[in-house]
Amino acid sequence: MTTPDSVALTRLQATFLTSVLPKVVAHGRFSFRHIRCRHQQEELLAEMTGLCWRWHLRLAQRGKDATRFPTALATFAARAVRCGRRLAGMDRSKDVLSPLAQQRKGFAVGKLPDCSTLDGSPLHEALHDNTQSPVDEQVCFRIDFPSWRASRNERDRLVLDDLMLGERTLDVAGKYGLSPGRVSQLRRELHDDWELFCAEPPQVV
Repeated sequence: MTTPDSVALTRLQATFLTSVLPKVVAHGRFSFRHIRCRHQQEELLAEMTGLCWRWHLRLAQRGKDATRFPTALATFAARAVRCGRRLAGMDRSKDVLSPLAQQRKGFAVGKLPDCSTLDGSPLHEALHDNTQSPVDEQVCFRIDFPSWRASRNERDRLVLDDLMLGERTLDVAGKYGLSPGRVSQLRRELHDDWELFCAEPPQVV
């Protein structure tokens, strides 16, 4: 059964999709063209769309037609998203994965390279000149980790390497013909196996 409210909402959705959304998408792609990560760009574009839809509804409640100024709406939404505003709350300015934090502090986040210029292992480069971990722990890791890794089968070793390099679960699943759920399960198995490998043997009394 349709009601006046549902009819009005359907009409607002139709006008938003035809008159506002194309402007939002075009303006968003231009505003975020400098962002190289396609997934991050799509996330920001989705936030823009959500904000514009919310504003479209609020303006309609005030008796105003947002389809008369879609470009202005898209401009304000892009500016708000660029400053950290989200449909639900704000970006955390101290989160290293936040575009706002990266913009304010002048740094970028990326995965380790696929090849090494030193010894063929990006993971070894990540440990080079490590000033955070104590020296004894670094030594133990450099000895124990290769031994533990060699105890796994070839597929597990390849999955492990990709996960440690920051690859997404979905990408790893597609690469090795696994389901995302199986990759998540394998991640937990590898974690537990490593913890067991590092555990100290029980003391004999």
